[in-house]
Amino acid sequence: MIRSIKSFDIKDKNILIRVDFNVPLNDQGQVEDNFRIMSAIPTIKYCIEAGASVILMSHLGRPGGEIDPKYSLIPIGEELAGILEMPIKFSHNPISEDAHDTSLGLKPGEVHLLENLRYFEGEELNDYEFSSKLAKHGQIYINDAFGTAHRSHASNVGVPAQFKHKGIGLLVAREMQYLSAAIKRPNLPLTLILGGAKIGSKLGLIESFLDKANTIIIGGCMAFTFLKAKGYNIGNSLLDESMVSTASKIMNMARLKGVQLLLPTDVMCGKNLEAIEPLGPYSIHDLPSDLMGLDIGSGSVDAFSKVCSESGTVVWNGPMGLFEINGFGTGTMKIAESLEALVENGGTAIVGGGDSAAAVKKYGLSDSMSHVSTGGGASLELLSGKILPALEILE
Repeated sequence: MIRSIKSFDIKDKNILIRVDFNVPLNDQGQVEDNFRIMSAIPTIKYCIEAGASVILMSHLGRPGGEIDPKYSLIPIGEELAGILEMPIKFSHNPISEDAHDTSLGLKPGEVHLLENLRYFEGEELNDYEFSSKLAKHGQIYINDAFGTAHRSHASNVGVPAQFKHKGIGLLVAREMQYLSAAIKRPNLPLTLILGGAKIGSKLGLIESFLDKANTIIIGGCMAFTFLKAKGYNIGNSLLDESMVSTASKIMNMARLKGVQLLLPTDVMCGKNLEAIEPLGPYSIHDLPSDLMGLDIGSGSVDAFSKVCSESGTVVWNGPMGLFEINGFGTGTMKIAESLEALVENGGTAIVGGGDSAAAVKKYGLSDSMSHVSTGGGASLELLSGKILPALEILE
């Protein structure tokens, strides 16, 4: 059984926490979106208020095992200090004696942030010596980095293996509460909404939900692979040719299992991916050959929204269109609004990480969802029923 941080006596203890501070930085090197940092604050504050000292470790980007200033966690430390309204300590080399001495000398309530773990090859290689040096920072290990829980890296797997006392933080507990419940004991009817471009990364999720969901809705670019499998002309819309036969098999499986699988009936189009002005809506029966579908149309929005309103639980992963361009974000925004209404009426709306999380944030609806996951890949794997290495080691 995985223990929560609340099950430990942490007063006067050094708590080593794996957080996920892999956040976007702007051209000035400042934090552009602090969603993941804010998500870790409840655990950090819990430790501080309980009289513990906190050592935080994270990665940022892909520096490839080399020191690269543009991937430094210094800007994250500045953002964190501002949020906590207190100074924090920072170590440029997380496995140095100076860093260990800093952790050892922490007073209750103090916070120590370690530099980017991926400056060292040992992190991604799950090197034993690297893990051992990181483990020296704390007396209790806590994983609160759900976004990396599917990675068998040193800070996720190698470090906790060296701790007798280890568990999860409040963020990971919340992720497990909602994502596990969505597949084990959802309020019915259960609806899965999928969007984005790639089918391959979501195959496991689809296969898992074919045994659980009442309805599966597919929008975004991936819908055109399914429409192509049904024999429709999709114009210049993006197509994953290698997945057409797979899409056909998925639709057949849904039919056999009695799962309603819905595809767009109309789409908004543009000449190319740089298009700004939406054209349409066009019925999927009459899609012009020289245009590409970039959003779902009003008819599809109405049909998808109706299913959402009649659901007990909706799990959403992937936008309905090219929402980054305002003209093609209507479908995604309308689906988000339908989930807001679902929650208001007592239903459950769970948003996967990545682009889905970015979309609800863009439309100011993050707080209106039951749960917005901090992990794209991790949420996909957990919802697919897979075991996450970073959680398995804590059992």
